[in-house]
Amino acid sequence: MRLYDSKTAPGPRRARMFLAEKGLGFETVEVDLGQGEQLGDAFRRINPRCTVPVLELDDGTCLTENAGIAAYLEAMAPEPPLLGRTPKEKGLVATWNARVEQEGFWPVSDALRNRAKGLVGRAITGPTGYEQIPALAERSRARVLEFFDMLDERLGTSEYVAGEAFSVADITALVTIDFAGWVKLAPADHHVNTKRWSDAVRRRPSASC
Repeated sequence: MRLYDSKTAPGPRRARMFLAEKGLGFETVEVDLGQGEQLGDAFRRINPRCTVPVLELDDGTCLTENAGIAAYLEAMAPEPPLLGRTPKEKGLVATWNARVEQEGFWPVSDALRNRAKGLVGRAITGPTGYEQIPALAERSRARVLEFFDMLDERLGTSEYVAGEAFSVADITALVTIDFAGWVKLAPADHHVNTKRWSDAVRRRPSASC
């Protein structure tokens, strides 16, 4: 397998953490996002959406979304399970991973991309340039703070984000929290449940990916 990666971007880190948890080896191809390599013709042939990560399989198939990468890897290497074992667990993992993405990861992205000077004209990832909307950045910052409250409440009743076992939802949540640091947002001191969970998750070897 070959992972088209960017060490500075949060999306590919999610794929790296998933691969690390599975103990799978892979080749890495670094894509220079700062220089716009993802927008060039060579990378467009790999992923017309101009985004990373991309997991290229041995037969040349390219998986261009974290959800697809996770589904493939889980089916290929079921242990340890990161998408749940039972039907109930699978439903909870999918639910909480989606909530973390929708309420946390994407608002952080909007807060960053609609304000950062280096992303003028690139407010949305992909092949099409979009202008920044400063008001959207401010609204997104408020949503991130709500996400921190929601996550802490959840972790007050659950050891991990989706239940009693570590899952892809924890990967997404940890990456989201670290990504929020890019816009100078972080869980507050009173988010004690999040701190308990974060301390545990950061001890996992995959957290350093």
